[in-house]
Amino acid sequence: MSEKITLFENTKVLPSAHVLCIGDVMMDRFVYGSIERISPEAPIPVLLVEREKHMLGGAGNVVANLAALGAKATLVAVVGSDAAGADVQKQLEALGVQSAIEISADRFTTVKSRFVCGTQQVLRVDREKTVPVPAAIEDRIIRRIMELVPESGAVILSDYKKGLLTDKIVSTTIDCARQHGKPVIVDPKGTDFSRYRGATVITPNRKELESAVGMKAGTDDEVRAAALKLIMDCGIGTVLVTRSKDGMSIITKDEEPVHIPAQVREIYDVSGAGDTVIATFSAGIAAGLPVRNAALLANIAAGIVVGKPGTATARLDEIRASLEARPVAEKSSVSLRAPKWVTVQDAATQADRLRARGLKVGFTNGCFDLLHPGHLSVLRQARAACDFLIVAINSDASVKRLKGLQRPVQNQAARADILSALDMVDMVIVFEEDTPLALIKEIKPDVLVKGGQYKLEEVVGYDIVTSYGGQIVRAVMEEGFSTTDMITRIVK
Repeated sequence: MSEKITLFENTKVLPSAHVLCIGDVMMDRFVYGSIERISPEAPIPVLLVEREKHMLGGAGNVVANLAALGAKATLVAVVGSDAAGADVQKQLEALGVQSAIEISADRFTTVKSRFVCGTQQVLRVDREKTVPVPAAIEDRIIRRIMELVPESGAVILSDYKKGLLTDKIVSTTIDCARQHGKPVIVDPKGTDFSRYRGATVITPNRKELESAVGMKAGTDDEVRAAALKLIMDCGIGTVLVTRSKDGMSIITKDEEPVHIPAQVREIYDVSGAGDTVIATFSAGIAAGLPVRNAALLANIAAGIVVGKPGTATARLDEIRASLEARPVAEKSSVSLRAPKWVTVQDAATQADRLRARGLKVGFTNGCFDLLHPGHLSVLRQARAACDFLIVAINSDASVKRLKGLQRPVQNQAARADILSALDMVDMVIVFEEDTPLALIKEIKPDVLVKGGQYKLEEVVGYDIVTSYGGQIVRAVMEEGFSTTDMITRIVK
C-alpha cells in the first residue's frame, strides 16, 4: 500500500479524536476597504470600510481547525467581560466546540484588528492584556483541567503569552496528563522551554527553536542538534520543528530524525499555519496514529491553509483531496466530481482571497438543465463583468420542487460537469434550497448577474449585494431559447 493511500485511510480516524486545548483565545478582526483620499485632519490615508470579518484566533483557531477535521474539541480559556468575549463564545458554540470559558472582569478579550486596502495591510491594532490571570481564576481553571484531562485523547497547550498559561497551570496540566497516560503537545512561546518539562511533543518553529537553545537551526543537521539540546535540557519527549519552506522535522533522542518536505503550494498568508499544524498533529495522536503519520497529515494541512487569506482552517475533505491516490472503495460524489465543483466554504474562501488582491468576484445561478445558446450568452456576459465567475446550480431535489417531478432531465452531477468544462466558468456550486440567498450571504459577490427578464428588485440577493456596494448586472437575453420549449419539442 502506497504512503498516500495509507494516509488517506488514516484520515478516517481523525473524527474519532477528542482533544482538550488549553490556551490563549483571541479574536482576529479583518477590516477591508478602499483608500481614495488623505485626511484633512492629519497626513494619513482615510480607509473607507466596505466589510469586516471576525474569526477565532490563537487557541480559538486551534479548536476551529479541530472542528474542521470533524474531531471533538474542548477549549479551556479566559475572556473579558466584553462584546469580543461574547463573540468568542458564540463562534465556539457555532463550531460545536465544548468550552470551559472563564470570564475575567479585570481584563479584556484579546482582539487583533487588521485594516486591509486591496492586497495591502495598512494598519494593525492590538487590544490585549498580558498579565497572568488572577489566582482565583487560575484555581478554577486548574480544577476544570483536572476534570477534563481523563476524558481526552490528547492535550494541547496553546501558548500565546497572553496570561492564561501560568507556570502553575502548565506544570499541573502536564503532571495530570502524565498520570492519566495522555500525550501533551505544546505550541510554545518565549525562550524558556523548561517550563514545559515533561511534555510529550513540543512544536516550535525554526526561529523559536534557535532562540530557545541559542543555536542555529538552518540545515537538517543543525535542526537535529538544536532539538536534541532542547530535549536534554528541558525534558521534552519529541520535538516537531516547523521550518517554513523546508517543511518540518521530527526529532527524538534515540531515533533517526524524520525530515518532511513542505507541500509545494502558492503561499498567500501564513497566519495561523502553526495552529493548523498542532491541531491536525494532535488529532492524529489522539486517534492513535504514529507520530510520523500524524506529522505528515499536519504538513498537508499546513500547505492548504497557507493558500488561504487570513486565519484559516484545513477541512478533512481538503486534506483527502490533496492525497491524489485514493482507494477504489473511496469513490464518491466528492472524489468523482469535476475539478471546479466545490463547496460553498471553498467558494467563500476563494472569494475572500481574490478580493484581497483587488479582483472582482461574480455570481450567477440557475438550473442549467439543458445548456443552450441563451445560457452561454448569459454566462459570457457574467464573466465579462468580473474577474472570477461562480455559478450556482439548483440540486435535483430543488429543480423538482421548482419545475416539476419530470425535471431535471440531467442530474446535478452531469450539469456541474458540463458547466465546469466551460472556460468562462471558474467555480460551480450545487445548492439544495429553492433560492441561492444563503450562498450570496456567505460568498458576498462583488457582481451579481441575472437574466434581463428580471427587474432589479426581483433579483434574489439584490438587497444584500447592494448593501455593501456590490453591483447588479442584468444580462441581455438571447431570444428563441428555452429549456422548457426544447423538452416539449423532444417529447413531441
